Amino acid sequence: MSKTIWKSGTFEYPIPAVMVSCGSMEKSNIITVAWTGVINSDPAMVYISVRSSRYSYNIIKETKEFAINLTTKDLAYATDWCGVKSGKNVDKFKEMHLTKQKAEFIKCPLIKESPVSIECKVEKIIELGSHTMFMARVVSIDVDEKYIDEKGAFDISKCNLIAYANGGYYQLGKKIGKFGYSVQKKKTKAKKYNQNQKR
Repeated sequence: MSKTIWKSGTFEYPIPAVMVSCGSMEKSNIITVAWTGVINSDPAMVYISVRSSRYSYNIIKETKEFAINLTTKDLAYATDWCGVKSGKNVDKFKEMHLTKQKAEFIKCPLIKESPVSIECKVEKIIELGSHTMFMARVVSIDVDEKYIDEKGAFDISKCNLIAYANGGYYQLGKKIGKFGYSVQKKKTKAKKYNQNQKR
């Protein structure tokens, strides 16, 4: 099987489609971001990349904080709408009937309807070209209690999270494994073999 060669570009899909809230409780905005991800584990650090022409760009640059709100199937319409409308002209919280929730460590609001909101403080700003990267330290993770199971673990399968790929939004599908399952599988088989040998 051969592969067709295309010119270089952004084609690392799927990626998160998140709503980033910024500003203050009184004057806030939401920007939809797909260029986002984890950059470090300890300390926990993430990034978002934003065009300088976006209304939220100067807000984040000045306040040096934002919240990443994960999106779901039910939030898909609002996610897209907040990405194509400018906060200069509309109140996105009001228009999309989203609820502002007070954060613990930052001044900007969280989106209550989001299953997970990640409070972030900017530590480094890098201008890259079309986008500017805001590298930030995670100061808190706010999780909706209805997604926490009886063992106290976050059950992500109940959230109906969405991702972005090549211009489209997609609901995440069925879980097919977990971290380390390829090794665990082999150990399980070996364990069963040893048990049978003892019988």
